[in-house]
Amino acid sequence: MHTTSMPPISPFAGHTFRIQYGTTMTVLNIYADDGMTMRYEVIEGEFAGATAEVRYTAVELAPGLYALSWQEADKGTVVHIDDFASGSSRSYYTTAGLDFMRMDGRLVQLR
Repeated sequence: MHTTSMPPISPFAGHTFRIQYGTTMTVLNIYADDGMTMRYEVIEGEFAGATAEVRYTAVELAPGLYALSWQEADKGTVVHIDDFASGSSRSYYTTAGLDFMRMDGRLVQLR
């Protein structure tokens, strides 16, 4: 009999993180307990006030280091390389208008 196992829930599921990408923006990433859903809120910078709930995919690259990816409602795409162990984030974002952004930031767990 073949059984399908669910991937393990990521250790950041159920937690909230603040990422400060220098002077570009500061974001709250609020991860749901399900390990698949995250709400982000841009709290500082040019896009302040932007918020959305997304379904993401997370792949552990090394202990505490994850690649997270999702597609925005406007078809923009986002990839994060988040090192939860060291508190760093690299974000790669292609907007719906095909502008490309690269950002490095500090990742801090709030809860």
